[in-house]
Amino acid sequence: MQRETKDVEGTKKFPFSLYIVGHMQIEDLQEIISKGIQEVGFTDIYLIDVKIKDNKIEIFLDSDEGITFLKCQKLSRWLEGIFDEKGSFGQNYILDVSSAGVGSPLKLKKQYFKNIGRFIEIKYMPQEKARGLLAEVNDNFVVVTFDEKIKEGKKNKTVSQRVEIPFEKILEAKIKLSL
Repeated sequence: MQRETKDVEGTKKFPFSLYIVGHMQIEDLQEIISKGIQEVGFTDIYLIDVKIKDNKIEIFLDSDEGITFLKCQKLSRWLEGIFDEKGSFGQNYILDVSSAGVGSPLKLKKQYFKNIGRFIEIKYMPQEKARGLLAEVNDNFVVVTFDEKIKEGKKNKTVSQRVEIPFEKILEAKIKLSL
């Protein structure tokens, strides 16, 4: 399987698997999903990732307003209608449409903006890690703040730290419920 990155609105590079599924390339599937999101009237939802393994199609979504079960169900039914009509995946496929979830890596810049004020863990180049509060996001970098205890004489002192991490150096970022 060959991997390629493509520019997708609001992202750094977005990974897509480039292999043929039935008679459909993953790029075609992404276009159908995007069309489905528009057709069912979800202007606030965006595609995060598509995974296909054997006969299982997993579609991960996110939204500034949050993803509900009913939204996933509505999009899933729309997609099933298209897949069944075209015979894209044959008779026996499993379609799973869901939220990317709190523990899933952030892939789009807009996900960082919507998570300002939450705890985050970021692995970045060369071999660094930052854990703390996602305090600020702009088009070029994110700011993570955290408290660090340092020894000053015989006493411990807590000092607030701030780390700016450019988007191009981020290897993986995940929202955490607590630190």
